[in-house]
Amino acid sequence: MIDKFKVLDIVKDVLEGSDKYLVNMKITPDNRIFVDIDGDNGINIDDCIEVSRAIENSLNRDEEDFELNVSSAGADSPLKMPRQYRRHVGRELSVEPFDGEKVEGRLTEAGDTQFTIKTKGTKKEAPKELTFAYEDVKTARVIIQF
Repeated sequence: MIDKFKVLDIVKDVLEGSDKYLVNMKITPDNRIFVDIDGDNGINIDDCIEVSRAIENSLNRDEEDFELNVSSAGADSPLKMPRQYRRHVGRELSVEPFDGEKVEGRLTEAGDTQFTIKTKGTKKEAPKELTFAYEDVKTARVIIQF
């Protein structure tokens, strides 16, 4: 099986010194490698190609065959890191906490351990500011608006 730490080191070396960062990496038992990257100013195809080529050039297919998929953390992907939340301050989020109902609101703050959204409110209920610890959130996604 492909060494996860070796691939992790390769990805970190490629992204070091840039505004890009690793969001998620998975290697399956049958050597399928999945790498998701993001950036403070977004990701483009060239960023994915650069990471993919670095991995390809560092692993030996004669020793172990593998399948490689490097992609950006998509617009509909759940947010996983505080850095991703900070990038989306001002945007609408859908938040599903582990111990409550899904809520939607504008992301107003994102710190190292928690974030705050402001709900829109209704005729019967005033807008609320809700603060969540990252660890208490099952999923949070940016609401794509057209």
